[in-house]
Amino acid sequence: MKKILILTNHSYMLYRFRLELLQELAKGNEVVISTPFVGHEDDFQTAGFRCIETEVDRRGLNPMKDLALLRRYKKLLKEERPDFVVTYSIKPNIYGGMACTALKIPFCANVQGLGTAFQKAGIAQLVTLLYKFAFRKVRKVFFENETNAEEFRKRRILSRDRQVILHGAGINLTKYPMQPYPENSEVHFLYLGRIMKEKGIDELLAAVEQLHSEGLPFHLDLVGFFEDSYKDQVALLEKQGIATFHGFQSDPRPYYAQADCIVLPSYHEGMSNVLLEASATGRPVITSNIPGCKEAVDPAASGLLVPVKDATALTSAMREFLSLSHSTRAQMGLAGRRKMELEFPKEQIVAQSIRAMDLK
Repeated sequence: MKKILILTNHSYMLYRFRLELLQELAKGNEVVISTPFVGHEDDFQTAGFRCIETEVDRRGLNPMKDLALLRRYKKLLKEERPDFVVTYSIKPNIYGGMACTALKIPFCANVQGLGTAFQKAGIAQLVTLLYKFAFRKVRKVFFENETNAEEFRKRRILSRDRQVILHGAGINLTKYPMQPYPENSEVHFLYLGRIMKEKGIDELLAAVEQLHSEGLPFHLDLVGFFEDSYKDQVALLEKQGIATFHGFQSDPRPYYAQADCIVLPSYHEGMSNVLLEASATGRPVITSNIPGCKEAVDPAASGLLVPVKDATALTSAMREFLSLSHSTRAQMGLAGRRKMELEFPKEQIVAQSIRAMDLK
């Protein structure tokens, strides 16, 4: 039996998208989870995983806090003495990787998206150096799209032979079954995710306002937390009867089922789980033509792709969708489901990950 330690920065995301992998790793092994717990700690413990609360400043740039995290990880590794470590997200990848390298513990890392780390010159240079140092001895690094993997090769962080490209976290097709296409009196567009600038909310709200001014019949459902800067805009849309804000929902499945189309005009993604879940449910999608979104769509067949940060193009795509017949929309949803069945089954992604880890 091996002891496998998981280092991540968000328990909710780990449970939602990696539970099946953890369950497979636990077959004949002990799995320990180190993370700040923001939900599902009891679920992990019930499933047989030991949990260690570990503070991680997810988005901060305070070097003293980051050094403290490195020391925390080294102390944890010395106490737990794992046989293998798996890391998720930028700070566990970097500082967990440094700690594993210093203590000669084999590990694999997961780059779930580049975010803004490589978009600003000064920060990009620093992050590149940190990743190079952290990944000197990494066994494999999992990427969710080829473009992100190529960025790491271009920056000479990691050679191709230590990269593994996954179709994201995959999708559990049993948990997200095909649902009958709805018979709504007007098209319901669904946005599901954090209501923030980098998810394309500015473009979405502009598109909605334009379509409403044209007198087109539709409704926008918003599911997720929103940043305070959008509070007044969302409230105005609700007052006008254009949109309904449902808040955060731990189970998104009923909202996918009730929607005619899911809209995600994101600026960057590793691999969008929202698109995978929506497509598995049998719903067409409108999303940005960017890595992490475009891989989940067969253009025109299962959804529509639009240029990133282009409100005019997004408006046109939503207008085009509104012009489609009910049967055409339903056929697009079926095409999305078939794509998920062929390319994104969760069990395939889990099996590929286990093989690459080479835990024998």
